[in-house]
Amino acid sequence: MRYETIKHLKDVDFNRLTGVQRDTFERMLAVVEKSLRDFGRPTKLSRADQLLMTLMYWREYRTEFHIAQSYGLSESTVCRTIQKVENALVCSGKFSLPGKKALQPSDTVFEVVLVDVSEQPIERPKKAKNGITAAKRSGTRKKRS
Repeated sequence: MRYETIKHLKDVDFNRLTGVQRDTFERMLAVVEKSLRDFGRPTKLSRADQLLMTLMYWREYRTEFHIAQSYGLSESTVCRTIQKVENALVCSGKFSLPGKKALQPSDTVFEVVLVDVSEQPIERPKKAKNGITAAKRSGTRKKRS
């Protein structure tokens, strides 16, 4: 899926598809375009498509292999692109998740229970050859002569 095909969607549908609102997407795109440099071979994907691919990876939990097949790229290219976009967004300081303490209220009390499940030898009766053969013999019929 390319950005050109989804940019005409309604705001509600755009949010449902990408997981972010359109103005957030535009701000993310501005950061990505500003921080990622253009050098070397031109990329197959525009910056908007690269951002959309990263959002697809975050939102849908698709594997890099499946995303690579959708965009006609190699799996390693998808991995590098996602890492570059993530780094650009994090380094900008404008987009970050709340810290661990903000996600977890401070009044939460954890109770930890430790269970010792180490192995212990079990006492079992010793097997004797005589006991096994005697049991076998007693179960069989004796032949009459």
